[in-house]
This record gives sequence, structure tokens and C-alpha cells, in this order.
Amino acid sequence: MNAPVPTLARPSLLHRLLTSEAAGGVLLMITAALAIVLANSPWASTYQHLLHLPVGPTLSDKLGPMTVHLWVNDGLMAVFFLLVGLEIKRELVDGRLATWEQRRLPALPALMGMAVPALIFLAVSRSEPGLASGWAIPAATDIAFAVGALALLGRHAPLSLKVMLVSVAIIDDMGAVAIIALFYTSSINLLALAAAGGIILVLLAFNRLRVVSLWPYLLGVAALWYVTLLSGVHATIAGVVGALLIPYSAGVGKASPLLKLEHALAPWVGFLIVPAFGFANAGVSFSHLSVSDVLAPLPLAIALGLLLGKQLGVFAGVWLAVKTGLAAKPRGASWLQIYGVAMLCGIGFTMSLFIGELAFPGQPERIDEAKIGILLGSLVSALVACAILRFAPKRQA
Repeated sequence: MNAPVPTLARPSLLHRLLTSEAAGGVLLMITAALAIVLANSPWASTYQHLLHLPVGPTLSDKLGPMTVHLWVNDGLMAVFFLLVGLEIKRELVDGRLATWEQRRLPALPALMGMAVPALIFLAVSRSEPGLASGWAIPAATDIAFAVGALALLGRHAPLSLKVMLVSVAIIDDMGAVAIIALFYTSSINLLALAAAGGIILVLLAFNRLRVVSLWPYLLGVAALWYVTLLSGVHATIAGVVGALLIPYSAGVGKASPLLKLEHALAPWVGFLIVPAFGFANAGVSFSHLSVSDVLAPLPLAIALGLLLGKQLGVFAGVWLAVKTGLAAKPRGASWLQIYGVAMLCGIGFTMSLFIGELAFPGQPERIDEAKIGILLGSLVSALVACAILRFAPKRQA
């Protein structure tokens, strides 16, 4: 019996995003809505008690006893970032970002789509001291939410736009990982950091020795997560670093360790981890919320960063790339449809909430303000984007 053709042995990232992960995005919307309902119901105290219930040992003196919330944000999200790292590595090796020609179109809008929201945030929030650390909150795009919304539109968006959205979101994820690693770390424990370096060397040795069994790598990534947690660098970075050290050979199909792990993790991340994160972090009480609270510098800066910054940055990036000849315009897409996808990038839910927790540690009031801005900016971006793509002419003018 002939061996399977490698390109058929695994679904493409785009195909999987538009099926299982698109459904995961819908589930994320449901769990986030449930969290908001609970936070504004008579069960609000029970919801908060559940999140902060100690359910494990003290792994780090800085964090204290592990609670449900800590396990989700520092543990499960490391698995989320592990999957992100696996997808980034595969796309760079033989996927939609394998060549410089393929990277040209998404690179400029992705970079501008991170820079412009950050600049808008800083401009709007400059009137109040202590807010500058939140500059990166509106810089991220939630790929599950955005692709889920795009999938719901069906044929109203051409395939080329779906490819562009996924490619921009992947580069956006790279930027988010770099931002977390560089700007959201606490005091560094050099001994733990040295241990992390030693584990990385061991994983590199496994690669050199052509070890193809997954278990040595999984044990190494687990150890890397623990020492990273102790080091002061955010523990989720261990997921991305570990993913880049797992072998991937483009020509061996499902036999590749990276593909085995990616396929095993994808449903768990899409249908459990990301929805659990939404449930644990989206709950914010609106009981005492007024118009002045919504228009306060922090939520307003985040909302405008997502709503205005993302659409301006991403759309201008595509326009510049096309007009300068750096890249070709997405096939079969009108500029209005491209603008709709740029607006869709303003959904920053998961990554924005995650960065918000890192930007204001130990400041629950700031975190709640950030959540209000994230929810507002993401919701309006989603509604406007879906309206544009739903009613935009399907053919170029």
C-alpha cells in the first residue's frame, strides 16, 4: 500500500482553523458570556470563590498556593502557547509563511496592526499616571474569536482573505510572545534561568541525536515550564520555546513528532483550554458601572486601540504592501472586504485579557477596567466587521 502523500496526511492550518478551531471560537464566546452573566448575578461571589480556590501546592513563593485562576493562566495557557509555537514553527518551515514572498503581505499589516493600537493607547491614556504598562493590551488579535466570526460568515469572505487573516494572526502571535518575554517579566532568578538554559541544551541534544519519541520532549517541556515559573520570566514562554525544540520534518507526514503533538493538542486547546481561559478571565461586574467608568482613560484607551488602531494599522499595512509592490492584493477580494478583515483584527479578547493580567499585577480594579475596554473594543470591532463583510459586494468593483 502506498504511503500517504504528506500534504494529505494532515489538514492545513487554515482548514483546521475554519473547522475545529472556528467551533472553538464559538465555544469561547459562550463561556465568556457565561462568565459575564455569573459575575453580574447572585452567584457572583461563588464564581469569584471558585476562581481563587487553592487546588494545589505552592510552586513559587511569588505566586503562593496554586489556585484555579493560576492553574488556568500559568498552567493551561502554557499548553496554549505550546500549540501556538508548534503552529508557528510548521508555518515557517513549510506552511503559508515558508518563503519571504509568502511573508510579505501579512508581515507589514501585522506589525502596523500592533504598533498603531499601542500608540493610540499611549496617546489616550497619557493623562493618568501608571497606565503606560498596559500599552500592549490592544496590540494582540484573538485568532480563535476572529476566525470563528469569519467562519460564521461562510461565503461572504473569499478564501484569500481567510488566508490573510490567519497569516496576520500568526505573525501577531509571534509579536505577542516577544512582548510578553521582553516586557512582562518580574525580577529574574538567575539560578532558575540557568536551569532553563540547561534543559534547552538537553532538548537540542535530543534533536541532534534524532530522537523521535515525544515523551522525552514532553518531560523536558514540563521541566522547562517549572523552572521558567521560578525564574521570573512568565511561564507560558516555556510553551513557545519548547515547541520550537520539537523536531519537524516536512516530508514525513504524520510521523513527525511536531505534527503528532499538534494534532493531539489542537482539540484540547480549542475546546477546553481557551474556553476555560475565557470563563476564568472575562467575568467583570457591571453593577456599579457608569458612562464615566467606560470613558475612563484605561478602558477608553484599550477600546480605541482595538477598534481604531487595529483597523487603521492592518488596512494601511495591506494598502502599503500592495501599492509599493511588496506583495500582491488578496485574489478576488475588494478593498472593502479587506477593510472588513482589518476591522475583524480588532477582536483582541484572549491575548488582550492575558496581557492585561500581566500589565497590572495585584491591581484588580485596573484589571477590571482593562476587561471593560477589551470587551467593548472587541465587541464593536466584531459587529462592525461582520456587517461590512456580510453586505460588501462579493466581486471587485
